[in-house]
Amino acid sequence: MLPLKIATRFLKSGKGQTALIVFGIAIAVSVQIFVGLLIIGLQISLVNSTIGNQPQITIRPAGDTNTIKNWEIIVNQVRGVDGLDKISVTAAGNASVPNDNGILPILVQGFDFESADRIYGISESIYQGEQIQSLKQVLIGRSLEEELEVEIGDKLPILTPDGGVNLFEVAGFYDLGIESINRSWVITNLVAAQRLFGYRDRITGIIMTVDQDRLFDADKIAARIEEAVDNEDIEVTNWKDQNEELLSGLEGQSISSGVIQGVVLASVVVAISSVLSITVLQKSRQLGILKAMGITDRDASLIFVFQGLLIGLIGATVGIALGLGLLYAFNTFTSSAEGTALIEIYIDYNFIIRSWVIAISSSTLAGLIPARRSLKLNPVDVIREG
Repeated sequence: MLPLKIATRFLKSGKGQTALIVFGIAIAVSVQIFVGLLIIGLQISLVNSTIGNQPQITIRPAGDTNTIKNWEIIVNQVRGVDGLDKISVTAAGNASVPNDNGILPILVQGFDFESADRIYGISESIYQGEQIQSLKQVLIGRSLEEELEVEIGDKLPILTPDGGVNLFEVAGFYDLGIESINRSWVITNLVAAQRLFGYRDRITGIIMTVDQDRLFDADKIAARIEEAVDNEDIEVTNWKDQNEELLSGLEGQSISSGVIQGVVLASVVVAISSVLSITVLQKSRQLGILKAMGITDRDASLIFVFQGLLIGLIGATVGIALGLGLLYAFNTFTSSAEGTALIEIYIDYNFIIRSWVIAISSSTLAGLIPARRSLKLNPVDVIREG
């Protein structure tokens, strides 16, 4: 194609100028990639630290009831909802344990251990002792262990609200990384908790996680669960409704990232348009000769569109490589002596491809302005003026 060949020659004839434009685009795109991926990594780290090993959707009793009956039917209905990952059930109740200063309030969490372990990672969090093996054993959090000063194998009396006292054996200690849980949760078997609080075969909650790539769709998935179950005796909550401040912060970060990327793209378009407009003046004599030889106005305009496309293609590609290099360098220099990164890097390929396409499109569109100027060139006037 003739306009493409001429565009390539024009770019090669001004190598210094071409290199300068490509370098400018590369710098702009690298800033976009670096800032964008850094904010994405920060957002994912914040979300993981808040709800990573936590249920993202929970079904609780509604109204005056405090338990859920026929929960097996509800679980089967929930399993058919698209977007859910793991499902478990819990029977929980408030209780207390005695210590030297009186009694400590606790929350007894009775789990179906195998399914709950896939959500909370309980077995991996046990730093001393072992998993629960019988209905008379419990796991205690790190903070509660320090408060009670108990050992593995000790008998722990649990006082229920109805005045009952039940002895459990301490099977192990866990650390789930959340102070409030480590201080208050006493984990036991689901059936043991049902018997302790007189729930019979009922439960107090159905807990679920969603697919990792659909974390921010938890509210929509929760709405579909409500529709599928259609039960007035329960309510469905999700992490987005319970973490409005976190969502507000994430939204602010997304907006600031969008503003930065918009400014960068605008600067790219203005810079390319300005430089290519100057090129029209510099190459006016050559364009006049080409038009006199029969090249059409359309082909003359396409020369500058192709120039924008070529320098955008090279600049965007180099910019993405430079941006990723900056990101890994930042991660290396900000890591602790133990190798823990200040901000975990998450490579969002969709974001990278989208940035690459937008940069090339912007660069190509920037070529339209000088292309329009080339249409106004009269070959007779240009050749006469020399």
